[in-house]
Amino acid sequence: MNKKKNLFGSWKNWRIKTLYILILLVFGFYGFRLFTLQIIDGEEYIAQADENRISNVSIQTERGIIYDRNGIVLAKNAAAYNVMITPADLPTDEGATQEIYRQLSEVIDIPVSNGELTDEVVRMFSPCNTDLGIAEIVEIADTNAPYTPMEIKCDVDKMTAMLIESQSDEWPGITIEVEPIREYPTGELTAEVVGFLGPIPESQEEYYTELGFVAGRDKVGYSGVEATMQDILAGKNGLRVVEVDVAGKVIRDVEPPVESEAGLNVKLTIDTRLQQAAKAALIGNIDWWNRWFNDVRFTNGVVIAMNPKTGEILALVSYPTYENNRMARFIPAYYYQQLSEDPNRPLFNHAISAEHPPGSVYKIVTAIGAINEGVVSPYQSLVTPYSIFITEKYAGNEVGTQREFVDWKEGGHGQANFFKGLSQSVDVYFYKISGGYQDEVKEGLGPWRMSEYAKALGYGAITGIELLGEAEGLNPTPTWKRINLSENWSTGDTYIAGMGQGYVLATPLQVLVSFAIVANDGVYMKPTLIREITDSDGNVVQEFTPTQVWDITKDPLITVYDENDLPTDEKKVVEPWVIDMTQQALRMTVTEGTAMSIFEGMEIPTSGKTGTAEYCDNIAREQNLCEPGNWPAHAWYVGYGPSDDPEIVVVAFVYHGSEGSSVAAPIVRQVLEAYFILKEIDEEAQ
Repeated sequence: MNKKKNLFGSWKNWRIKTLYILILLVFGFYGFRLFTLQIIDGEEYIAQADENRISNVSIQTERGIIYDRNGIVLAKNAAAYNVMITPADLPTDEGATQEIYRQLSEVIDIPVSNGELTDEVVRMFSPCNTDLGIAEIVEIADTNAPYTPMEIKCDVDKMTAMLIESQSDEWPGITIEVEPIREYPTGELTAEVVGFLGPIPESQEEYYTELGFVAGRDKVGYSGVEATMQDILAGKNGLRVVEVDVAGKVIRDVEPPVESEAGLNVKLTIDTRLQQAAKAALIGNIDWWNRWFNDVRFTNGVVIAMNPKTGEILALVSYPTYENNRMARFIPAYYYQQLSEDPNRPLFNHAISAEHPPGSVYKIVTAIGAINEGVVSPYQSLVTPYSIFITEKYAGNEVGTQREFVDWKEGGHGQANFFKGLSQSVDVYFYKISGGYQDEVKEGLGPWRMSEYAKALGYGAITGIELLGEAEGLNPTPTWKRINLSENWSTGDTYIAGMGQGYVLATPLQVLVSFAIVANDGVYMKPTLIREITDSDGNVVQEFTPTQVWDITKDPLITVYDENDLPTDEKKVVEPWVIDMTQQALRMTVTEGTAMSIFEGMEIPTSGKTGTAEYCDNIAREQNLCEPGNWPAHAWYVGYGPSDDPEIVVVAFVYHGSEGSSVAAPIVRQVLEAYFILKEIDEEAQ
C-alpha cells in the first residue's frame, strides 16, 4: 500500500515538474520574444509603426508663366475640374448610395454600373481612362483606400463642377477637385518654342522624387522652353507630415506644414506678332506655290528672325508643327502616333535640328576666307563662263580625270569680281577661289582654311540656344572624310564645299548666325530666347544681358596654315575691311543681284543672299528625284536691315523649295516689312 502511494506520488511530482517546466518554457519564449521585439528590434518596429502611422502629403506647387517680350501669355496655369468620390463618406444605406450614383450618372454621363472587376481589369485600372461604371470605380477605391478621394470623371466643364458642388449636402462623398493644368493661349503658333509638358518619365522618376515631385501627378517639360527652363518654371512642392489611421484617414498634422514655392516666370525674346507674320508668310508662300504647281511639292520650312546686336530671337517658326494644347492634360496616344508617323516630322524642330546643305548662302564663308587670305583681291576680275573643267584627283601623284563644273546661269557671267560674284552668286567664280584654277587663281582657299572660316562664322557647332535637340551641322575636312568615309579628299570635294554643297551641312539657325556676324561687323552674339526671369510678384530675378561669343575682327580664331597645308601655332583675325566689303556685296544682292526683283520698291534698305542647295536625301531617293545632273534643291534666303545699321536678320528655308530667289526671298521680305511696321506702331504708341 505504501509502495503504491509512493509510486503515485512520484508520478504526480513528475507531472507537476513537467508542467512547471512547460510553463517556464512558454513564459521564457514569450519573454525572450518580447525582449527581442521591444529591446533588440524595438527601434526598427517603432520605425515601421511610424511609417504606417505617418504619411507625407505633397502640396502641389504652381508652375511659372511664360510670356513673350511684350507680356503676351504663351503658357499659363488653368483649372481642371475633376469629379471625386470618397467611399468612406458615402451613406451607409445602400439605397441612398445607389440613388446618388443614379443622379450623378445623369450629370457626368458615366453609367452607374458597367464592366466586371476581374484581376486583370483591376490591375490595368486607371482613373479618368476607364470604361468602368461608377459602382465599380468606387469598389476599387473602397478596397484600396476608402478615405482617399478617387477620380470618377476628369476635366468636366465649370458649369458641371458648380452644379455638383451645389449638391454637396444631398450627395455626401461627392466632391470637386481643382487640378492645375497647362494652357497655351497661342497654341500651335508658338508650340515649337514653348513646347509642352508630360508625366515624369520612369527613367527620371528617382531624380524628380528626390526633388520633391510626385510621379503620376506632377508634370515636367518635354520640349521647348517648358523643358529647357524646367528648373526655373517648376517651383518646389510643399509638404504635410500627417498621422493617418489604418484606413488612410488623416487624423492630424504631426509637423508644421512646409508651404510650396511657386515657379518663376519666364519672359521670352519672341514677339508673338512677328511670329504670326513669319508663320503666315511661310505657310502662305508654300500654299501659293503648291497651287501654282497643282501639286503638293513644298511641305515644310523654317523662318527665324534675330536681332544681330543682341542675339535675341524675335521669331522662330518650324513648319509643320503641332497643337500643344492637345497635350495639356495628357498626351493622347493616337495623336502622338499621328505626329510621329508624319513624314514631315511636326515634333522635330527643323529650325535647330534639321541639317541641310546650305548651298549658296554658304558662299560668304568662301568669299570672306578668300579675300582675307589674299587668294584674290576684291576688285580682281575672273573669267566666269558657263562651265569649267578641273582634274579630279584623290592623291597628288594621280593623273586624275576631267570633271565639269557648271554655273547656274546659261552662258555664264562673263567677268566677275568679288562684288559681282557674291551678289549674283556666280558659281564659277566660287569654284575658282575655292580650289584654284590654272594660272588665273594659282591656289584656292582649300578645305582646311575654308573650314577655319566656317567655324569662325558659327558653322559646325551648336549655338547653345535654349531648346532641346540642337544639331551641330557638318564642317567637313580631309581628316573627317578619311575617318568617317575611309576615303581621301578629292579635288572636286573642295570645289563643291566652296558652294555649300557636298558634305557641308548646316541648320537654319547656323546659317542665320553666319549672316548676323557679318551684319554686326564681325561680332558673334549668342542666340537666346530668354529675355528675363521674374517672380510671382513681377520682380525681375534675372535681367537679360547680351552675350558676346567672339569678334572675328579682334579675336584670333583663324589657324594659319603653311605652304604644305599644315597648321601652325599662329592665329589670325578677319580684317574689318573684309567684313565691310562683304556687307557691300550683300547690299548689291538686293540692288542689282539675284534678289533685286523680289525686293524692288521696299522702302527700308536691306541686304541678303539667295541660296539654292541641291540635295539627295532618303526622301528624295524614295521619290526617285535624285537624277544625275538634275537633283532637287532646297530654297534659302537670308536678309537683314537696315543695311547700314541692322536691327534684324531673317532666314527662310523651304525644303525642296527649288529656287531661293523666288520661293524663300519673298518670305523674308514679308517678315522684314512686318518687323518695321510693328516697330512704327510701337513707336507711335509710346
